[in-house]
Amino acid sequence: MAVMAEPMGPRAEDPDAPPSGEGAAVDPRMHAAWQAWLRALATDADAAIAAAHVYRDLVPGARDAWLDALTEDSPALSVPAVAVYAPLLAVEADPGRRARMEDAISADLGAGLDQRRARALRGIARDGARVVALVSPLYLNFVEVLWCRYFVDEGFVWVRHDSLLGDEDAPADGSTEDDVVLERTPITPVIEELAHAVLAQRRHGRELPQSLHLFAHLFDARVDDDLPPP
Repeated sequence: MAVMAEPMGPRAEDPDAPPSGEGAAVDPRMHAAWQAWLRALATDADAAIAAAHVYRDLVPGARDAWLDALTEDSPALSVPAVAVYAPLLAVEADPGRRARMEDAISADLGAGLDQRRARALRGIARDGARVVALVSPLYLNFVEVLWCRYFVDEGFVWVRHDSLLGDEDAPADGSTEDDVVLERTPITPVIEELAHAVLAQRRHGRELPQSLHLFAHLFDARVDDDLPPP
């Protein structure tokens, strides 16, 4: 559960009012609530999604004020910098602000955010369709999940993307989706099947679901082909 529905940070309707920082008279209780909310970003997917949505709707001046506040407050939070910047980076297009955030989280990125690797779960429906969940690590304990139902030689029935979940909420061995039980499966054969389904989709003249493009990074040699030891 998020500490609060949305941050006590700068708002689109008041872009010149940072949550903290030099020159701002801040109620200590509001400042404490803002910092508590920021700490929640390290563990609470709902809070991280809320941060991304609120930041996305801010005007440029308010975004700059938010980043100024993070520069001042994040060192005292005792959470990795990536926790407070990654949700904002996901929706920021401005090169200057992106560079500022990437610089702030560079130490975390260098600490090995790729320690875990993508994993696959697959089940086969009675009609022969494959139902797959590809779980890909993002940062800290957060993952994204690509869900697909497809026929290898015909293409995709549906595709769904969960952009941010806690790893504990991601599908696991024995999960059920679309009335199909999923089992942990080596990822390479799943990727190969998906590649055939992509070709079939194109062969039938249908566009690929946009969510598939977000997982293009899985189609390289860095994916983990091994199941964990029993």
